Amino acid sequence: MSCPVAGLQVKARKGGKREMKRREEDIIRIENLEVFAYHGVYSWEREEGQRFYINAALYVETGKAVQEDLLELSVDYGAVCHFMSRFMNENPCNLIETAAERLAAAVLLAFSPVRGITLEIRKPDAPIGLPFESVSAEISRRWSTAYLAMGSSLGDREAHIRNAVEAMEEEPKIRVKKVSELIPTAPYGGAAREEFLNGAMEIETLFTPEQLLDCLHALEEAAGRVRKERWADRTLDLDILLYEDLILWTERLAIPHPDMINREFVLKPLAQIAPYVLHPVCREPVRALLERLSGR
Repeated sequence: MSCPVAGLQVKARKGGKREMKRREEDIIRIENLEVFAYHGVYSWEREEGQRFYINAALYVETGKAVQEDLLELSVDYGAVCHFMSRFMNENPCNLIETAAERLAAAVLLAFSPVRGITLEIRKPDAPIGLPFESVSAEISRRWSTAYLAMGSSLGDREAHIRNAVEAMEEEPKIRVKKVSELIPTAPYGGAAREEFLNGAMEIETLFTPEQLLDCLHALEEAAGRVRKERWADRTLDLDILLYEDLILWTERLAIPHPDMINREFVLKPLAQIAPYVLHPVCREPVRALLERLSGR
């Protein structure tokens, strides 16, 4: 089974800045929030502190809040401002880039209505020794939806998979949304000899694809997986199938999973939880890919 590469989507840029907004999200902006904090490479910066300014665009689904006109259905931007001021003051970093990364993650973890954030930290009193207005670091981070494949053919197969799901539920930067049933599957690839249990999972995550891959590898190692022969029997196998509509090919990672369209044991549990999610290359929903593969 094959699928042609469809035209890739190019995200628009406005004013030279990355545009993160999704169709269902609105933006709440916080501009030039002044905070006092202790970030800097030099010891006196960490001891005496200085001014910083924060600009933030919060991407929030406001439809229901607008209809009901209720603050509790949106995000309390006053609370967000106090949270950012306190976090900046209490978590010193050498680099404002690090401060921005940690603050963005903290806001996304603390305020569930916020789906994404574009955050700029300005440092007007940076020790440069030349006339300037300010230096700044700006980043964009958001909760991303990913779909994972799970499998096991050695030991207590169901326990290996269940333990991995529970470990992800305990990871703050992962939200487990849906888990499929586990289906028995004949060995695949020629090297495996034991029957597999396979399933799929939908998550939201703050991890990049590479960070998510590292997390999954750590869970596999915790389950005692040994990587000796490709497609051999294993205690736990966790793969990234889809990550938003990303198309990625590196030495470590390929997204979408390059062989998922040829594997019924992947598509069948995935179709249970995400039948209408589009494959970003084929531009077909998972359900249609499964029906074509199974000959229906």
